[in-house]
Amino acid sequence: MDNSRVDNNSQSGASTVWQIVGRLIVAAIVLGITAFFTPGFSINNIWSLGLAAIVLTIMDYLIVKFTGLHASPFGKGFVGFILAAVTLYLTQFFVAGYSISWIAAIIGALIYGVVDYLIPGEQQM
Repeated sequence: MDNSRVDNNSQSGASTVWQIVGRLIVAAIVLGITAFFTPGFSINNIWSLGLAAIVLTIMDYLIVKFTGLHASPFGKGFVGFILAAVTLYLTQFFVAGYSISWIAAIIGALIYGVVDYLIPGEQQM
């Protein structure tokens, strides 16, 4: 009985890692599309895009853990929209090669939400 419990724990641990990796890949794709379509929002290279996706994922995870709110435009309505805009804006202070204005953060949050909504699959951790 103990062996099956250990196997389940190791499988769920591997599953969690794949969920995190999948979420990071999806976040990078959504962020790249958002930057492309949003005026005033630029990401200079693939490394900045990857690091920004990591920073956004960590910020979203921390916001969910401490407040229970998802920082996505469709997560909790207006509050989620504002959180998404703020996290998009604050990311520029942690990532070189990533720049965004306040207006672009608001527009970007809307685009991010639409693109994130259209990509299939469960994306929560």
